[in-house]
Amino acid sequence: MSYKEILLSPSATIKEALTVIDRGAKRIALVVDEEQKLLGTLSDGDIRRGLLQGASLHESITSIIFRRPTVGYLSESRESILQKALSNKVYQIPILDEAGHVVGIEEVDSLLVPTIKSNRVVLMVGGLGTRLRPLTNAVPKPMLKVGDRPILETIILNFKKHGFVHIILSVRYKAEQIMDYFGDGSAFGVKIEYLKEEQRMGTAGALGLIQSKLEEDFFVMNGDLLTNMNFATMMEYHLNHKAHATMGVREYEYQVPYGVVHVEGNRIQSIQEKPVQHFFVSGGVYILNPKVLSYIPPETFFDMPTLFERLIADKKRAISFPIRDYWLDIGRMEEFEKANREYDEVF
Repeated sequence: MSYKEILLSPSATIKEALTVIDRGAKRIALVVDEEQKLLGTLSDGDIRRGLLQGASLHESITSIIFRRPTVGYLSESRESILQKALSNKVYQIPILDEAGHVVGIEEVDSLLVPTIKSNRVVLMVGGLGTRLRPLTNAVPKPMLKVGDRPILETIILNFKKHGFVHIILSVRYKAEQIMDYFGDGSAFGVKIEYLKEEQRMGTAGALGLIQSKLEEDFFVMNGDLLTNMNFATMMEYHLNHKAHATMGVREYEYQVPYGVVHVEGNRIQSIQEKPVQHFFVSGGVYILNPKVLSYIPPETFFDMPTLFERLIADKKRAISFPIRDYWLDIGRMEEFEKANREYDEVF
């Protein structure tokens, strides 16, 4: 059942609230304004206390709304939301975006035991890893150990933790090492299939070879990323927004090391001392609807940014999802060393 079926307007009556709570089977209703921003929650306990204090079934729920509920945010990890629910002794926890709009509701049971999902996860693990040489002369980058296991193993186990167990590995460079280690995935509690790239095809080009396997919205992720983001929340966000493509994005800031002078003609208008510039950059995690595969040319090098550019030009719904959890792109030696220093604490 969708969370939308337990949304209530503050003008609803107590009797209407009881109907919604009973129908929703979650023992709670979410009270929202016209923009679906959360105003508070209402449980059967709140209603019972209101009735005992003399409220009528035909009165508005306004006076009995619980206006300080425990909430989780889209940017929070699954573990953070679970801990918040447990520490506040709540069974359900509304999930909000950064603007306060309701985007879902989580239950403690579902947080403890993830639902197995049929969506595929395509991991791009065929790169040469040239910036990590000499480490990658004998080992493909996704098989480099961070902590006590290969980078790729951590990625796969993180997807499994959120219920995504159908994995497709797009391999090329030293593919046999990856295939020998993971096999069919059964030793790791997942199901793994392989796609062998005969030539470099970019972060999107290989998808053209596996269209028949991709009948539902699916993940695409670079095989050199370490993140503990909530993949299930990202998928729910993508589906709720009916997006053709969703890109996980990271906020990146850069400080100009000089005073920036703003001029008009030869007149100085203002001076900013070492301003900080803020940008959003691609986080290397994507969700695509299978319909977008028709935009990928066959047997051609094709990158994900180009796919998004074509979708945008064709007025398709391409959206961003903020990654605010731990995230590290292991592209250079300094990031590899950083990942090993931080691994035990994060994972």
